[in-house]
Amino acid sequence: MTTTIYLTRYASPIGELSLATVDGKLVHLDFENNDDRLKNIQTRRFKKLDWVEDRTATPKSVIDWLDAYFNGDVVPLPVDAINMIGTDFQKSVWDALITIPSGKSISYRGLADQLGNAKAVRAVARANALNPVSIIVPCHRVIGSNGTLTGYAGGLDRKKWLLDHEAAMLARAA
Repeated sequence: MTTTIYLTRYASPIGELSLATVDGKLVHLDFENNDDRLKNIQTRRFKKLDWVEDRTATPKSVIDWLDAYFNGDVVPLPVDAINMIGTDFQKSVWDALITIPSGKSISYRGLADQLGNAKAVRAVARANALNPVSIIVPCHRVIGSNGTLTGYAGGLDRKKWLLDHEAAMLARAA
C-alpha cells in the first residue's frame, strides 16, 4: 500500500522548514537542507510513499504554534496534531523531550537518568537524533554533559539560535 505524504514549506527565521503530513497529522518537521533525511526516515516508516507538495496540508494548529513560537510567544504544544512513529523506546525519549521546559536544557545523561536507565545514554542520543518533529519536540534542548552544544540535524548554529530564542522568550515572560 502506498502512503501519501503531503509536504508543506514554512518560512522561518532560521531557514525554510519542511513539514510532512500523513492523514491530517504532522509526521515530520525538518530543515530545508535535510529533505534527504526526511525522506529516508519516512521511507523506513511507511515503506512505499507518494510525495505531494501541498501548502495547506499541515494542521492549522501546527502552523499557529510555529507562528507563535517564532514570534516569541510560549503556547501549548500541538501534540494532538502530531503522529510520532517510532519504537516504544524512541517514543519514551520523545515524550521526555516534551517535558523539558522552554529556555532550559538537559544532558543526554540527564535524559537517560530521567528515563530510569543511566546506561542508555547512547540509545537516548540515537533516539534524540531520530526525532522526526524537530523544534516542536525539542531535541535541541539536549546538550553535552559538559554544557557544550552537540549533535543537531539542523546544525549547531540553528541549535544555538533556538536555545537563545527560548532564553529570550523566558526572560520576556518573566
